[in-house]
Amino acid sequence: MTGRQKALLWAGIVLCVAGAAGLIVGAVLDVEQADPWASVAGGVAALVGLALMLYASLRPAPTEPSSTVTASGTRSVAAGGSIGSVATGDRATPAAPPTMPTSTPRPTNGPVTASGERSVAAGGDIGSASTGDA
Repeated sequence: MTGRQKALLWAGIVLCVAGAAGLIVGAVLDVEQADPWASVAGGVAALVGLALMLYASLRPAPTEPSSTVTASGTRSVAAGGSIGSVATGDRATPAAPPTMPTSTPRPTNGPVTASGERSVAAGGDIGSASTGDA
């Protein structure tokens, strides 16, 4: 939860507590005395609620993190997600990928770059990588 979301949540909680306190005070005091205070409190709560709604709905949408995947080295491999098994050497055969736990795919938070010869890079997990010759 971001700081902005926490602030909006706490503002909503404070408004609810203030409304409950107003109901309790109105129940304890005479109705004739509570009526003007209830009108003012209701107007203030409506304006604050309107301001929070406008703030939350008119702010720009969050952007997705950019991820660039590049493999520029000779025989290099790069993947934005997970790699089960990869072999980059001469006559090398990829090993059977190990059993990896099932997880929700997650986007990479930055660039994934395999820039050296026979390099391997992944934004997620790498099960098995063979970069030498057989």
